[in-house]
Amino acid sequence: LSYIKKNYENSSPGRSDLTGLYHLGRTLGRGHFAVVKLARHVNTGQLVAVKMIDKTKLDVLATSHLLQEVRCMRRVQHPNVVRLFEVIDTPTTLYLVMELAEGGDLYDYILRHEGGVAECTAKRHFAQIVRAVAYCHQLHVVHRDLKPENVVFFPQQGAVKLTDFGFSNLFQPGTMLATSCGSLAYSAPEILLGEEYDAPAVDIWSLGVILYMLVCGVPPFHETNDSETLVMILDCRYTVPEHVSDDCRNLISRMLQKDPCRRASLHEIEAHHWLHGLDNVLLSPEAPPHWLSAALSLSSPRSGVPECGDLVDTSRAVEEHTHTHRGTSSRHKGRMCVFVDYFLSVHKEQTHDLRFPPGPGIIITQKNPHSDTTLFGHHLSS
Repeated sequence: LSYIKKNYENSSPGRSDLTGLYHLGRTLGRGHFAVVKLARHVNTGQLVAVKMIDKTKLDVLATSHLLQEVRCMRRVQHPNVVRLFEVIDTPTTLYLVMELAEGGDLYDYILRHEGGVAECTAKRHFAQIVRAVAYCHQLHVVHRDLKPENVVFFPQQGAVKLTDFGFSNLFQPGTMLATSCGSLAYSAPEILLGEEYDAPAVDIWSLGVILYMLVCGVPPFHETNDSETLVMILDCRYTVPEHVSDDCRNLISRMLQKDPCRRASLHEIEAHHWLHGLDNVLLSPEAPPHWLSAALSLSSPRSGVPECGDLVDTSRAVEEHTHTHRGTSSRHKGRMCVFVDYFLSVHKEQTHDLRFPPGPGIIITQKNPHSDTTLFGHHLSS
């Protein structure tokens, strides 16, 4: 697998956009400091998602989260984790080039299945999520924001993948973490109480919430206001509908334990009887949606993409990003990935500096040759 470093024969020092690398399209999602856009690679015509982070708006905490997101994503390379293809650093903007998931996210999928997903299908989704989290933990990466919105579908692969490592962190087994982060409905009691916590245990709690939502269609802890929801979580008070099988009910209860020491380990979850009999955890591959097939066509690069909009000139898109980004949304649907089954081609021109030794399949490209060799002045060591 090889990746391109684009030749900039005619480029001037200090350029600050993606001209010559990617054509940017419509906005896929928006956050406090970032915009995610559909993009087409100039050389191959293939589609990716580009997360554009406005560095000028980042405070110390946000910068720390961003550094950790990049650090953790370059470490985690797994079939059930969204791929980070390339990181492009400019004086004002950081661009994360990632897989594009055309199948939407697990949250919307659950909403379309009133009363929950059939268990035979739910266990295939859940087994893939567990496999991704187990791999992250083996590399001492904790996600800390596991929720259906951060699980996305790749129908052509028959796969679901984990995304959004904005709250992720590295941990050492046996060492407690202290930062409170994540989303209320999926957060473990110890995080909400502001206590130090065991990193793997908080992800396992969130896995319990995800499995409950998959088979029940609603969150286990949900009231009309946050205060009542908080009390439900701290009391670990929930009910499981009668249609859920005993094995599935047991697995949920093993993960949703108030005492983190009593929660099932990932090894115990993978070995649980409910997940037995899965010779292949992947779903049957599906054909790509019509809009993606048309968008991937090099002969008609602007046709057939009603859901994503026509791709636009990069300089105009960057200007649009600069003037319109306000970062008010708290939920970013499909925000950082879309499936694209391709390899970026190789180019041997050496006009860019590598920011740090890249992980497998990752290039860190510096667009301003006069800036220093660290990201925001921070060394991104593993």
